[in-house]
Amino acid sequence: MGQIYGERYDLQALLMNSGLNVRHFAEVNPLFTVDDYFGKVSELLSMAPDVSRALTNFENRNGDKEDRRSLNDMINLLDDMECEEFIIEFHAILDSYEREGNWRLAATYAKRVRDSFNDFHSRIMKTKKENDEAGAPDHRDEAADGGSASLDETIRRLDAEGVSSLPIVLAVDDSPVILKSVWSILKDDYKVLTLPKPTEIGRILEKQTPDLFLLDYMMPELNGFDLIPIIRNYDKHKATPIIFLTSEGSIDNVTSALALGARDYIVKPFKPETLREKVGRHISIK
Repeated sequence: MGQIYGERYDLQALLMNSGLNVRHFAEVNPLFTVDDYFGKVSELLSMAPDVSRALTNFENRNGDKEDRRSLNDMINLLDDMECEEFIIEFHAILDSYEREGNWRLAATYAKRVRDSFNDFHSRIMKTKKENDEAGAPDHRDEAADGGSASLDETIRRLDAEGVSSLPIVLAVDDSPVILKSVWSILKDDYKVLTLPKPTEIGRILEKQTPDLFLLDYMMPELNGFDLIPIIRNYDKHKATPIIFLTSEGSIDNVTSALALGARDYIVKPFKPETLREKVGRHISIK
């Protein structure tokens, strides 16, 4: 145990990735240090490209012995990390092919899980920290989030400091369907507040401090443009990221939104990975 100069990750960000199940791993492995766990995360990332390639090959109905080994190795690692994400799907691919000889079914399972696995991999990659100097030892505060400190104890300390609380996203849209979709896509990584009545945003901002706003462009009473100056009027939200949700992807609307202080826009209907990528990017910048 104890990879003193191993790769480093943002432990807080890893805790927010519910697919990894870091807290449960820490509870059942009390002797593991943060470095030990980071070592497993590094192993997962090193194996991920082979797994992604295997999924693509199975989807194209030409998976081979190496592809089967890649999926089996990842299953074993995920199980060792107390991470249930993708294990059932990977088993389904292998069982369909090896036991039943059913390429069509194996391809269906592979296609179903490929994008979500690549997104899972990408989100973990974003938590990776770079050393100040390439190849230099990572001299860090052992009492902070790494070194030989117990993973379980470190998580408890972060919780006590309130560091590991989820970032808050406030979505304002008069469509219940859109709000439900946003909540469903982001709920694992963020505390998602949904507001169907834009006129009530002041009441929300008196009690909550969102880390990012998602504003619909067209709404009755107050539209997204109207809400920007209301938000910016709060000192704590002078620079909070604002993303517009619009079904009118014209350059005029986008330009006007950016001129008023929005950071980005998403055209509806949007893909889940697009929403996750843009929200994650702007919260990271914040």
